[in-house]
Amino acid sequence: MARSGRVTLTDVAKASGVSRATVSFVLNDDPRQTISTATRERVMAAAHELGYVPHGIARALREGSSRIVVLNVDHGLEGNFSRSYVRGLDEELAEHDHVLLVRHGHAAPESLQKVLDAIAPRAVLRLGEAYMAGHEPTEEDWENGFAFNAALQIAHLVGHGHRHIAMTMPDHDFPLTEARLGFARKAAHRLGIPPLECFVVPRPRAAGEAAVRAALTACPDVTALAAFDDDIALRSLTALRDLGRRVPDDVAVIGFDETEYGSLSTPALTTVHVDAEVLGRIAARKALGLDTAGMAPVPGRIVVRESA
Repeated sequence: MARSGRVTLTDVAKASGVSRATVSFVLNDDPRQTISTATRERVMAAAHELGYVPHGIARALREGSSRIVVLNVDHGLEGNFSRSYVRGLDEELAEHDHVLLVRHGHAAPESLQKVLDAIAPRAVLRLGEAYMAGHEPTEEDWENGFAFNAALQIAHLVGHGHRHIAMTMPDHDFPLTEARLGFARKAAHRLGIPPLECFVVPRPRAAGEAAVRAALTACPDVTALAAFDDDIALRSLTALRDLGRRVPDDVAVIGFDETEYGSLSTPALTTVHVDAEVLGRIAARKALGLDTAGMAPVPGRIVVRESA
């Protein structure tokens, strides 16, 4: 008999005429309990008829190392990339009856260790860890990976005739700052343009304006800004507007890791959209020791608007 709403252990217990504890022992196949074959069959039949689905989180907390995967997302990586990555990771883990625990922001090692000691996870992942560790991009990375996405931003500007480009950076280091800048510089070299200029666009607004003014005064040949992310791109757009520079006529601006805010700016922000859902699914399958054949990252794409 089908029913609406979530079926619980209590529902199965009532349908099979046994205690809730007995149902739990049967469904979890607890080897420490001696339960007759007839009772086991009755419980399993009731669970099947009611459509009982084990609660993943509860199973994770009971089983510890077999059901929980921890993902650490460092401060500064909370964007479309990380959201899509987490979505793919979470959905793939759920399909294999595992639970994802996401920890955002910087945490002291001892704090993380307390969490790990409490839940004994199946695996601990860190978003972008390979690139933080100085991973050198392979040709595959340049074809559809992180390096490709960084190069896509520069290539778009070069394709629109820009040869003197500056990277605008955040006012404090994020875990992937060095990797992003390194890939962009290599992309510029591969595209045959002069080395990228680089400067920080800080907060608040007046400081950002001063930084952009100083950089463009020192590098008058620069005609385009490739921003570290959409946040820095929007700071750059504001600074250029305050300086009376026309975008894109005087200076073009392109963001990275698309946010919804870029579409609301004036001019609307051209940016790079990166969908990392497949990367999250690949990470999940690797953490569980499953085959990843046939799964490949989705290359980023340019969201063309008005700023570049």
